[in-house]
Amino acid sequence: MTQTKMTITSHSPTRFYAMLMIGAGLIVIGIMTFMLLNNSTASTTDFSVVPAQVDFASPELTLEDLSGKPVSLDDYLGSVVLVNLWATWCPPCRDEMPTLQTFYEKYRSNGFVLVSINQEETRETVVPFVKEFGLTFPVWLDLDYQAQRVFKTENLPSSYVIDRTGRVRLMWIGGISKKNLEKYVTKIIKE
Repeated sequence: MTQTKMTITSHSPTRFYAMLMIGAGLIVIGIMTFMLLNNSTASTTDFSVVPAQVDFASPELTLEDLSGKPVSLDDYLGSVVLVNLWATWCPPCRDEMPTLQTFYEKYRSNGFVLVSINQEETRETVVPFVKEFGLTFPVWLDLDYQAQRVFKTENLPSSYVIDRTGRVRLMWIGGISKKNLEKYVTKIIKE
């Protein structure tokens, strides 16, 4: 009977870790390639939030503007009002501000008002934000979340379009695109 010799070869830990690093690198490259391909196709598709059509009376709401003056939604009866609830720390709120400002400038001479209601932040926090974005529409302070309660939302940003008769007709939860402002709000402004 012949005896065979068995040799056990042990792999060094350095070789194991090198192979592990190569494998992890390939996985990372695969993920990055996937993300780049998805981003290139996503840029051609509009994934912005579409408003829900609603119909209810505009709630009563009185707050203060940045100068401390009392202001109310009732002050704007006869105008089309877009009420936007937001906060400085909210990324989609920040993202939509330039779009809202541009839309406001374009339609304010047509009886359109944008009322921007900051949620639970102080004047000292909000004023620098307003200056940074060059906002010219009315900005109100809501330290106690009154607007969120009367509009029955907990989400930021949230927006509501009130027609000239005081009826809430559109509701957005999430950011607003220029395309959707033009498509939905302009119709109400032109009524």
